[in-house]
Amino acid sequence: MRATLHHLEQTIRQRRTADPTASYVAKLAAKGRAKIAQKVGEEAVETVIAAMADDRAGAVGESADLLFHLLMLLADLDIPLDSVLDELDRREGVSGIVEKAARPSD
Repeated sequence: MRATLHHLEQTIRQRRTADPTASYVAKLAAKGRAKIAQKVGEEAVETVIAAMADDRAGAVGESADLLFHLLMLLADLDIPLDSVLDELDRREGVSGIVEKAARPSD
């Protein structure tokens, strides 16, 4: 899975500055971070809707869209996928309740 996500990350980073008429990635990147973030939200909602409808195929497709758009957002923020994966590795084996309690409060 890491190889697939890393390959997609690399493709997204390469296409961000391509011709927007020839690349969805470039077209979305040209619209800016707010639009990319909006797409992440839309895909998250669509994933939830598919899950609540017990639409397994829909959940798979929407989850793929969600991951794609999340990688777009990370690229726009110049956050490497490895930073997120490292954070997940750091949390491995730690209770979610304990991990959340250890976060700084706002």
